[in-house]
Amino acid sequence: MTQVHGNATPSAAAQGDRTGLGRLIGAGLILVGVVLLALGAWLGPVRYAASTPGKLTVDNCTVEYKYRSSSSSSRKKTKTRWCYGTFTADNGSAKDLNAELKSDALYQRGHVINARKSGDTDYQLDKGWLYAIAVGSAWTFGALIALSAGIFTAVTGFPYGRSESRGLFKGCLAAAGLGAIGLVVSLLVAFFA
Repeated sequence: MTQVHGNATPSAAAQGDRTGLGRLIGAGLILVGVVLLALGAWLGPVRYAASTPGKLTVDNCTVEYKYRSSSSSSRKKTKTRWCYGTFTADNGSAKDLNAELKSDALYQRGHVINARKSGDTDYQLDKGWLYAIAVGSAWTFGALIALSAGIFTAVTGFPYGRSESRGLFKGCLAAAGLGAIGLVVSLLVAFFA
């Protein structure tokens, strides 16, 4: 008769520890998803609705260059266009003689740009509701990807635990796929809006 020494499978305690780690990772992914949802709401429609529409009359525009090292032998140059001038709210509630905003182009003195004031000194180009909703949707669809992965990992302990729930896997995979497609479409809408 042959005797077998040792265990072919890991002990139940070690397996439980690894499953717990998988569930902890899942909880972290759920937290990331909730933060992305909040950012999507704030950076998209909420910020747009809370900002004050107006016009910026350009005094001058400049280009700011920054250099970054992308490798040991090359330096990458990025440029940011800034326009400075007078912001006047459409309803007359605010006027700022020293407004500045990131611009999409260099404008001549006297050019009028549609802008929005979102803080004491925060100004941005007014790209409309479609752009604001597309930005918010992109963050929301990104959150859907993180939430679906987090829920699956938190429930099953994956990748360390055994997954007996194929229905949950299919549902989370479908949600992540929907999130990826929605993210791409939202980014395309924001780009072309």
